[in-house]
Amino acid sequence: MALTIILISAFIAVCQAATNMGTTNGGSSHNNNHLYAYHPVAVSDKHGHHHDYHAHPKYDFKYGVEDKHTGDHKEQHEERDGDKVKGYYTLHEPDGTIRTVHYTADKHNGFNAHVERSGHAGHPAVYGHHHGHH
Repeated sequence: MALTIILISAFIAVCQAATNMGTTNGGSSHNNNHLYAYHPVAVSDKHGHHHDYHAHPKYDFKYGVEDKHTGDHKEQHEERDGDKVKGYYTLHEPDGTIRTVHYTADKHNGFNAHVERSGHAGHPAVYGHHHGHH
């Protein structure tokens, strides 16, 4: 209960602070929205070298899971170069099929995905182990 009161009090304080942003200068109604504007950050070190902290985004990412105990099998690969993203992921469905999704995204075409399903769906005749005792 005390935690709930603390969280509600903190939420109210944040809301009040956001509401009062425009009236913190001696009652002036000056709008401080410019404080939240996006500005690229460029810093020069003591040797005059320029460092751009909003550089061109580029990455290549891949991971996979193959858990024989739980039967969880999946993988994903994604790469990004600027505003263009492309990749795929696969996962093994409970019915034994494999779902593969290839996707692309960019500012001109938006997000596009192509879903493929491979294998044959099968359902086990017995679910779990039944030994006559519980």
